[in-house]
Amino acid sequence: MTPTDDHPLRYAVVNELHARPFPELTVPCTAAYLTIKEPIAAASRDRQADRQHLLALLARHGGEHPHPDATHFSGPIGRSTLKWESHTEFVTYSAFTPGLSDRPFDPVEAEVFPEDWLAEAPGRRLVSLLIRVEPLPEDEAEMLAKVESWMVPESLAVARVVEGAAVVAGDFRIDAAGHMRFAVFVRPGTGKRRIGRIVQRLCEIETYRAMSMLGLIRSRMLTDRLNHIDEGLSDLVSGLESTESSAEAALHELLSISAELESLAVQHSFRFGATGAYEAIVMQRIDALGEARVAGRQTFAEFMMRRFDPAIRTVKSAEARLRTMAERAARAAELLRTRVDVERSRQNQRLLESMDRRADLQLRLQHTVEGLSVVAISYYALSLAGYAVYPFLHGLGASKEVAMALLVAPVMLAVWLLVRRIRARAH
Repeated sequence: MTPTDDHPLRYAVVNELHARPFPELTVPCTAAYLTIKEPIAAASRDRQADRQHLLALLARHGGEHPHPDATHFSGPIGRSTLKWESHTEFVTYSAFTPGLSDRPFDPVEAEVFPEDWLAEAPGRRLVSLLIRVEPLPEDEAEMLAKVESWMVPESLAVARVVEGAAVVAGDFRIDAAGHMRFAVFVRPGTGKRRIGRIVQRLCEIETYRAMSMLGLIRSRMLTDRLNHIDEGLSDLVSGLESTESSAEAALHELLSISAELESLAVQHSFRFGATGAYEAIVMQRIDALGEARVAGRQTFAEFMMRRFDPAIRTVKSAEARLRTMAERAARAAELLRTRVDVERSRQNQRLLESMDRRADLQLRLQHTVEGLSVVAISYYALSLAGYAVYPFLHGLGASKEVAMALLVAPVMLAVWLLVRRIRARAH
């Protein structure tokens, strides 16, 4: 077999498995992370605009340019290492910088992505993270004291991850500078790739959590609309038993509701489907961390169970309600169509009965007219026959009255037979 026998996409599908490698990070270091998304129709956005925005950032540092069709890129920008990825609905930027600032989670660490450059982004910032990676202290209490001073204790989640290789902490809150904070305390001897995997998974957890929560906002707006539609649909369904209301008018109104429900389903199907997919990724990434509890603190999985899962259930509930209402409207429309068909059949039956009565009356009138016609024609025919026959009968001594009396029966019989023949030919 020669190379020309290969499928044209053979290498592309294999290379895709290795397209987005984890970063290799040393301790200590800082990660600044961005997710940028178009507010509307992000899946069909202009991806060349994303590329031009990336090139603008690289141009500030004289960095190499990615391949024109690339969906990912890694390269240096100053002291940092940049990682860029293009996804279905968003793009992500990660900048990994060695060393730590004296002030934990200093907003200056995010200036690797300049404000004027960010303002020109073809989209809006959805996620902004600062991740502080430092050695794991021998004293666990010292580590907990640090994270409690950095973050909000009420929502703080702490867990030992990846077989104890590190401890991760975060409160899933946006600070005054507009960034969310995560801390990673790494056990001595942990490899660079493992550190990179931990940091990357934290970035993915927050990105896909934020993306899935977009479905919650959409579901709330949808629920308000469904509440309004449900009232009208319930009234229509309740009125199906009434014989006073017009079935055709109700059917037209119900078809209007069904059309609106189908329109809502089309508008929200992509977001609901994406929400389910993103939620699965969030839970998979948390599961991949292999969490273990630290000093009785809640883990990331427990935090998501309390704060994230109810939101996802709300989205799924709205999706199920929309589907159920569409099915109810379809069933009600089918019942109304049946009722309309029955009413139309009844009307057609009454119309046919009326036509039958009219046809019978018309037939009777026709017979009456035929009888009168025979009498009238016979009268004139008898007069003509009398003039023709009377001279002959007068010679025989018969009077005119006798002649007319003798002609009545044969003339009327002849006229009647003639009318019958004409009617038979007409049919």
